[in-house]
Amino acid sequence: MPPGAPTLSILMYHQIGRYPRPDAHRALFCHIDRFRSQLAYLDRAGFDVLSMDQAVDSLFGRRPLTRRSVVITVDDGYDDFREHAWPALQERGFPAMVYLVGSLIGQRSSWQTHRPDPAPLMTADAVRRLHREGCHFGSHTLSHPRLSHLPAAEQRREIADSKRQLEDLLGAEVAHFCYPYGDYTARSREFVAEAGYRSATTCIRGAGNLSEHPLELTRKAISYGDNLLGFAWKLHFKQARKGKGALADRVS
Repeated sequence: MPPGAPTLSILMYHQIGRYPRPDAHRALFCHIDRFRSQLAYLDRAGFDVLSMDQAVDSLFGRRPLTRRSVVITVDDGYDDFREHAWPALQERGFPAMVYLVGSLIGQRSSWQTHRPDPAPLMTADAVRRLHREGCHFGSHTLSHPRLSHLPAAEQRREIADSKRQLEDLLGAEVAHFCYPYGDYTARSREFVAEAGYRSATTCIRGAGNLSEHPLELTRKAISYGDNLLGFAWKLHFKQARKGKGALADRVS
């Protein structure tokens, strides 16, 4: 993206709903009231809310941005997205990319061993209904592992089989991927390319237009503690890239 062009921020959410203030892992939660305020701010401040396909075209294709833009990404596919976040997005006509854990649809977030009661995930019927209503879905592997901890064959299975499984569920192409925990290696990225994904998001912090490769897209995490001022600051000023890319041994 040329210098001086409008910026694009890929926002990262996890659970969106009604929760008491969390004592830990605050980046995994966003209160629905704050989420609604954030959507209203994007509308009022004149941001374009893009699909992931539109964002990739803008960053690496021939579709230059005309205004400051964001992409809304939501990791893991929690059921509270269906209940709380999706109706708020529909009210404003905003798209969102939800990354699903393929083999755990309709179950609970069993990878969250720090939680005594893992959160419920959307059912297959809910995913299909939201898909019909215009929600976009991507892959977050089969079981949400740390990819860098797996042998090559298991990494390939987690990445490729989740794509096939979700495409069978949706009856549509699944072209976008998200690395669980932001943890991946150069080989992981090769398997994502081999599987035919068009993009992959990381937990590397920074504006999306700082991304150097469509399979290593940088994002900005939105946390429970982000009031509207903090949200606006992240959108307008938090541009620095922090983290390592896939050519490092791993990202965490």
